[in-house]
Amino acid sequence: MATYRTTPADTDRMPPGIPYIIGNEAAERFSYYGMRTILTVFMFRYLHLMSDAVQPAMSQAEAQAQYHTFSSWVYLFPILGAILSDAFIGKYRIIMIVSVLYCIGHLALALMGSGGLSAEHWLWAGLFLIALGSGGIKPCVSAHVGDQFGSRNRHLMEKVYQWFYFSINFGSTLSTLLTPWLLEWYGPHVAFGVPGVLMAIATLTFWLGRNEYIHVPPGGTAFLREVFSRDGLMTILRLGLVYLCIAVFWALFDQTSSAWVLQAEDMNLRWLGIDWLPSQIQVLNPVLVMVMIPLFQFVVYPAIGRFFRLSPLRKIGLGLFLMAAGFGLSAVVQGWIDGGARPSVAWQFLAYCVITAAEIMVSITGLELSYAQAPKTMKSVIMAIWLLSVSLGNYVTAAVNHWIQVPRLAVAADEVAAAEHAVLQTAKARIDAAFFASAADDGAKALPDDAAGAALIADLRDSTDRPLRYRQITRDRYRLVSDGPDGQPFTPDDVVLAATAVRADPAEAARQASKPLSWREKRLIALEGEAGRRSVEADRGQAPETRIDGDLSVGGLVTLEGAAYYWFWTGCMLAAAVAFVPIALLTRSQPRLQDESAAEG
Repeated sequence: MATYRTTPADTDRMPPGIPYIIGNEAAERFSYYGMRTILTVFMFRYLHLMSDAVQPAMSQAEAQAQYHTFSSWVYLFPILGAILSDAFIGKYRIIMIVSVLYCIGHLALALMGSGGLSAEHWLWAGLFLIALGSGGIKPCVSAHVGDQFGSRNRHLMEKVYQWFYFSINFGSTLSTLLTPWLLEWYGPHVAFGVPGVLMAIATLTFWLGRNEYIHVPPGGTAFLREVFSRDGLMTILRLGLVYLCIAVFWALFDQTSSAWVLQAEDMNLRWLGIDWLPSQIQVLNPVLVMVMIPLFQFVVYPAIGRFFRLSPLRKIGLGLFLMAAGFGLSAVVQGWIDGGARPSVAWQFLAYCVITAAEIMVSITGLELSYAQAPKTMKSVIMAIWLLSVSLGNYVTAAVNHWIQVPRLAVAADEVAAAEHAVLQTAKARIDAAFFASAADDGAKALPDDAAGAALIADLRDSTDRPLRYRQITRDRYRLVSDGPDGQPFTPDDVVLAATAVRADPAEAARQASKPLSWREKRLIALEGEAGRRSVEADRGQAPETRIDGDLSVGGLVTLEGAAYYWFWTGCMLAAAVAFVPIALLTRSQPRLQDESAAEG
């Protein structure tokens, strides 16, 4: 059996195993973020096309809930990986074991729609294995970095963690640009398969460095004694209070891969002369991280340090307030969309600048703080508890998106809808007439806003003698709602007429004429025939004339949407930032490294 070094060398140089860890992290993060970047869009726009016949598509709220459920798994499983590595197996071995599961998970995603299992079963099998693999790796790799350092080269640790985070964002940048493009033109099999190949490369890279690493042996019973010792429990409690506030940060930040992607679909995606895909806008975050890390290290932090000492906890506190500001900007943008505007996606760039600055102050600092504060045999466990804050934040986001959904009526839906059909069609005719009679400043027709629409249908009543409700959703979509037989709003009895303006746009049609069909467009045509072709042509502005289509359904609304959804989260973040101030004032730091006992002796 091979023997490995278990304590850092007495040197002031960079540990020799660091390049392998950084290379592994770049490839693994390409794999993970490549899959994650397209996951919400895939569930919302592609999953229902993976069977032999078109299935009902997920709602946006459901797709967001499922995405954040998966993300909560990813950051929950680190506690299992940490306990196994610190107590029984060791960090290196657990990383290798779960990496294999990780690769199998990517394979399952690449096989969706290929038979044997339903597309949904392939999806959740793959996501579970990826969550298990990624979750097992996360606390061990970041703690494994710290294990390579001793007292003489500890001054290099901050620099390495900066490069560690840089590698994360380098891999993320490449995958965020590439996988949406692969999904658009080559479909889900290729888009999910390429990240799987990168995960295999990440596993091989990590294995190649096995003889260069410091392999800290598992703590065994000593680990359990330290976890449940007064020092261990106090460390967990002290950091746990910090992590509770940071969990709200993650509840907002990870919505850049769900809510912000869906918001981008209603924005003008042509920016800097490029037609962006909604999920590609996420590339702004890792690019900005790579730019901002040296900016903060050499400019921002020294500048702030002239006025007061910028401790890790103070950095985190400032980052929480910045996150509230960034999400507040996204709420303002969503308000414009709700009002019928189609703002440039450049506004998301500005919001990304703010929240990326917040990420640098919260995430990088929290990673370094967590390792430094952990007792020697609890490094992976404390890292796992740090990641548990991400899981908790995503769980809360998933729960909110689940709670705001109103179920669809499963029984007698056609009869309920038929009872309100006539009055809803009358209301639609009035709204449509106002649309066709309008002309905005740019000559385009515009839907009435909420107040104007409500006035147009004020005299109409449903079967229970209650007024109808009108809401403009975006520039091209509106909704008419009857409260249904129970006479109560936001219940499964609501009868909903969702209308979409399909614009004949000669300029857009000419621009799209030379553009080949995407994988999704080809799939729609293959499954729906002529109806699918008409849908594709309408999306490309090739409709013979402008029209407003309507779709009647029962139930399925959400109780929190539009700008109100974004303002809700902004308020949560602001409250958490304020609550963090006394916690930071009462928390004392106590850094501990792997060779501290030797140094003390």
